[in-house]
Parts: sequence; C-alpha cells; structure tokens
Amino acid sequence: MKLLVATTNPGKLREIAGILEHAPVELVSLDDVGEIPEPEEIGLTFADNARLKALYYHRATGLPSVADDSGLEIEALDGLPGIHSARWEGSDYAVKFRKIYELLDMKGKRGSSARFVCRVALADRGEVIFESAGVIEGVIADTPRGDHGFGYDPIFLYPPLGRTTAELDRDLKATVSHRGRAFEALAVFLKSPPNGRW
Repeated sequence: MKLLVATTNPGKLREIAGILEHAPVELVSLDDVGEIPEPEEIGLTFADNARLKALYYHRATGLPSVADDSGLEIEALDGLPGIHSARWEGSDYAVKFRKIYELLDMKGKRGSSARFVCRVALADRGEVIFESAGVIEGVIADTPRGDHGFGYDPIFLYPPLGRTTAELDRDLKATVSHRGRAFEALAVFLKSPPNGRW
C-alpha cells in the first residue's frame, strides 16, 4: 500500500520515514506526485490543520495521505509561536531564535517552559480514518545547541536528557519527541487496524 506523506520538509520526511520503516506501507513524498499547490492552513488548532492537509492531498492524488501539523508553544509568550510556528517571523530559524530570545529577555524569562505539539491525521476513502497526538515538555535553552534535527530543535531543551532535541540522534529523538510519539501511534495502527484494514 502506498502512503503519501504530505510534507515538503526534508528533515520531517526523514524522521517520519524512520519511524514508519517497519509499517506495511511504501512511503511516497510530494516530490513523487507532481506539483500540487499547498493548501491554505486556516485551521485554528494543530488538529484542524493536520486534518485539512491530509484530506486535501488525499483528494488531490487519490492516495491514502498522512499529514501532521506541529509546532512550539512557549509558556512565557502565551503559547507563541504555536500553530504559526513554520511561518512565524519568516523562514530563517536564526532570525526566529533571536526574536524568541528578545521577547523572553524582555520578560526576564529566557528559560521558559515550552512544549512541542504534534497532531497527525490519516485520510483515505474520502475521510479522516485515524488521528493521533504527541507532546514533549521542556524548556527554552539558554542558547541554540546541536546540529541534528531541524526547525526549533536547537532551542528546545529536554530536561530528562539534559540536551536539546537537536543534540539527539534520530533514533533517540524518535522515542521521546512529539512527532515520534504521534507517528509511532500511526505505525501501530497501520500494522494492526481495528477492522482488519485501513
């Protein structure tokens, strides 16, 4: 069974492929299905946007499609950047990091609590047939550290390991990360769907 992974982010695609490597599916990327305009992410929650993207790409390609929406919520910034994480303050993460530190320093809360949130949706046969969620709790690191991962990983410190998620190798990160937890639930579903098929 082919499964379209609805992302253009190569780092995210690598992580998802690693988590789903033993699932009974052949992963297909957006690069494999021709040029499809991106949908407008108008949902009010991560779950809304995951559903929207999964259904959109499923309808556009006819393939079972999985999409996630994820982001960083910083407590001292009232949950920012939240569902706008990917586009907040542009696409340059060095710029995003500087802005986050600037805002936190204004409040004297550089080590604020934070969480990564991920919602996953799988669409097939015209509807969403599976959803899952993953959360990892942490704090904002004093400075960016690490060169694994992508996005906000260098500034997200995971206290139980004393490292940022950018300092964790792929396999270890998959066991603790928000995306790892959400996609591991998907892997379980793909291997043993409740009704014997999906």
